[in-house]
Amino acid sequence: MTQTDKVFSGAIPEFYERYLVPLIFHPYALDLAARVTSAKPKRVLEIAAGTGVVTRALASQLPVTTQIVATDLNPPMLEHAKTLMGQNDRIEWKTADAQSLPFENESFDAVVCQFGVMFFSDKAQAFKEARRVLKSSGLYYFSVWDKISNNEFAELVTQAVEEMFPQDPPRFLARTPHGHYDVGLLRPALQAAGFTSISADAIDARSRAPSPREPALAYVQGTPLRNEIEARDPARLEEATIRATEAIAGRFSTGPVDGQIRAYVVTASA
Repeated sequence: MTQTDKVFSGAIPEFYERYLVPLIFHPYALDLAARVTSAKPKRVLEIAAGTGVVTRALASQLPVTTQIVATDLNPPMLEHAKTLMGQNDRIEWKTADAQSLPFENESFDAVVCQFGVMFFSDKAQAFKEARRVLKSSGLYYFSVWDKISNNEFAELVTQAVEEMFPQDPPRFLARTPHGHYDVGLLRPALQAAGFTSISADAIDARSRAPSPREPALAYVQGTPLRNEIEARDPARLEEATIRATEAIAGRFSTGPVDGQIRAYVVTASA
């Protein structure tokens, strides 16, 4: 992982929310919120909340008496999330590092993290922190993307952008979002953190958009892949978007597109 893999600033939050959230995050957010709701928690901590797609799903599904604390490492993402959510007294927004959570021991009934674990440089420490702030009966839920070959748009975008910079290909999507899918490798760190019951479900969904341009914008301009492209040549961002659009259109169509996405949802308890 490079330093820019964690940077969601500038125009990225807007493109992320506008294009990436409906494309790939929304169906998993509904699923994750339903899992949390079934456990009937009174206080929930969300880690790596991003622009708030899971926060909004939790707020819509959980009883109004349930308190939600939504955190993220990137203040611009949280600011965007707060703007979208509007005033809601049951939600507390806080900038926080998953590896050093600013909360007391055993202060939450559930900890939730959608597609954030791959950004933790020290996953073992992050898992220890999640266990520390959970009550003894609490549950830890998190999701990770499957390998990039099972996520069609991400794979096509990666291939298209690699061709632009063959000597130094941008690999953010393959390296980080789709580089930590092996739950078997995560299990020992979870066990070392104090989790004894660990299960994982593979969840398949469809990624749909009205044209190939939307997923191209989502991945090229709404993720830190943008940082990698601009670091190589800031004048070629639109070219990268066009090439990604053409790659998706070549596989699917110039009209509405429908691609495969797959992720794993992990549930852990003490």
